[in-house]
Amino acid sequence: MTNRTEIAPAEGKLGILLVGLGAVSTTLVAGVESIRRGISQPVGSLTQMGTIRLGKRTDNRSPLIKDFVPLASLDDVVFGAWDIFKENAYDAAMNAGVLDKDLLNQVSEPLSSLKPMAAVFEQNYVKRLTGDNVKTGKNKMDLAEQLIADIERFKSENDCSRLVMVWCASTEIYIEESEVHASLAALEKAMYDDDPRIAPSMIYAYAALKCGVPFANGAPNLTVDIPALVELADQTSTPICGKDFKTGQTLMKTILAPGLKSRMLGLDGWYSTNILGNRDGEVLDDPENFKSKEVSKLSVLEHIFQPEVYPDLYGDFSHVVRINYYPPRGDNKEGWDNIDIFGWLGYKMQIKIDFLCRDSILAAPLALDLAIFMDLASRAGMKGVQEWLSFYFKAPQTAPELYPEHDLFIQLMKLKNTLRHLMGEELITHLGLEYYD
Repeated sequence: MTNRTEIAPAEGKLGILLVGLGAVSTTLVAGVESIRRGISQPVGSLTQMGTIRLGKRTDNRSPLIKDFVPLASLDDVVFGAWDIFKENAYDAAMNAGVLDKDLLNQVSEPLSSLKPMAAVFEQNYVKRLTGDNVKTGKNKMDLAEQLIADIERFKSENDCSRLVMVWCASTEIYIEESEVHASLAALEKAMYDDDPRIAPSMIYAYAALKCGVPFANGAPNLTVDIPALVELADQTSTPICGKDFKTGQTLMKTILAPGLKSRMLGLDGWYSTNILGNRDGEVLDDPENFKSKEVSKLSVLEHIFQPEVYPDLYGDFSHVVRINYYPPRGDNKEGWDNIDIFGWLGYKMQIKIDFLCRDSILAAPLALDLAIFMDLASRAGMKGVQEWLSFYFKAPQTAPELYPEHDLFIQLMKLKNTLRHLMGEELITHLGLEYYD
């Protein structure tokens, strides 16, 4: 046993504020309401169904994570949301078409009562969407102050003791870090100046951090991963993490690529294409928005395979990613991968993957886990970048000098060792020599 971190108890209600009340958010809210009523199981959620091994293998200590660490209970969760459309969560879920109508009807009351607050939205960042539930203000700082007022009002009206915010809205256009993002002072001046390089997602993150509300970014936008907001997170002692929920195709890559590398099998190329027909697909049909997603998706293999370390195996592989908007599919995404590998003596082989997944079904439990774990981090006094939550992201945020860890299995080990560390349990290295002394 080591020193246990002092963690404030999870007393009172936890408000989960969702930016965007579309397919992912409504699937999350309907799921939690269904689980609370005993209708469904929280499949896919590590906080609700995962276990953690403690001590030696021979000790047979593997409690549920939620019984080991003081996590917020689903019974204490309250949802709030912003969206550019005025429809309540029940109508939005019906329109999203992810969940069966019979299931939605069983939780229609809480869904119908969840009405979105007016959103901060800028057409230039998501050209394919237009809504009328949008805030107006004299500049971007004014909009941030309106969000801060929303946050404070929600907390008060719902009698919440703590809040977290999760970005579940659409992918914004690709922008690169510039001088307006370099410091908090520069960011705040740019917000007063209504600078076009300040994205709506940054305004949400700024408002959250000013209120001491942990912020998780589920999209590939440049948002909280800029020096200005890292500085603000440090200043207000608030946890941040991102970015881009690791759901379908990239999940497969971070499972399979570490296996190929572990066996020293070479890679000539990895071609990935996706078809999907939901609102996300429509947004990503715009080249500027696709660029944000492409950069997020392309970074994974480079970091896992380390071509600079293994030039003979991975020094010159081709990696292509495509996303095609195909309305008939709705939220039922198809991720197709063709992988050209080579083995002993350079002999060529191929792997084909056809993952017929449901995007929001995979994303909803990630959003839940992030909210629950970010609340834990806040109560444990952990501030700034929460790299231990890389497990949930395509492009994990890290300290500036660190490359991100993309291997799913290393990410999970890091997450569980962080929980062991918080609770004063020995970290598990999997060395195992003690069994053979």
